[in-house]
Amino acid sequence: MTTLSAGTAAAAGPAAAAPERSAAAAAGCAVTWGSRSKSGTGTGDRPLTDVRTGRHGCYDRMVLDIRPGTPAGSASYRVRYVDRLYQDGSGRPLTVGGGAVLEIVASAPSHDPETFEPTYPGRAGEPLPGVQLTGYRTFRDARFGAGYEGTTQLGLGVRARLPFRVLDLGDRLVVDVAHTWTPLR
Repeated sequence: MTTLSAGTAAAAGPAAAAPERSAAAAAGCAVTWGSRSKSGTGTGDRPLTDVRTGRHGCYDRMVLDIRPGTPAGSASYRVRYVDRLYQDGSGRPLTVGGGAVLEIVASAPSHDPETFEPTYPGRAGEPLPGVQLTGYRTFRDARFGAGYEGTTQLGLGVRARLPFRVLDLGDRLVVDVAHTWTPLR
């Protein structure tokens, strides 16, 4: 199996690495991320252009691709576990499969703020276009919530309430969800 750094794995795309299930791999998967809400206070408002996922030895990864360019600021974001996903704007409950649901809200609209033309083809309550989660250890479902007031809302269904981290890479927002709660040795 190939182990990649966070930046390299995000750039490599969905099939960057396959899951590894050995005892040695589990020992190397100790995480300290936790499951509490995480947020970033970026100032960018560049549009979302794609959402893709990847499987790794210790975690599953979702990458939100944000159009590069100006303004160069990172998107603000909030990622948290919710009991139920409610669509931003309407408050309509959305069904997301899995044992737990992560709500991801980023200041990366699914349309171009200048032309109002769509930049990401998500539809409320529907699976994310092009995202196939068969064979993932942690991810179970991924749904588009809403494009509302300059933000995009996504629902990520996971196997259970597991530790996660968020990496802000400027033109990408990365959400990694660990396969297990592996204690530190």
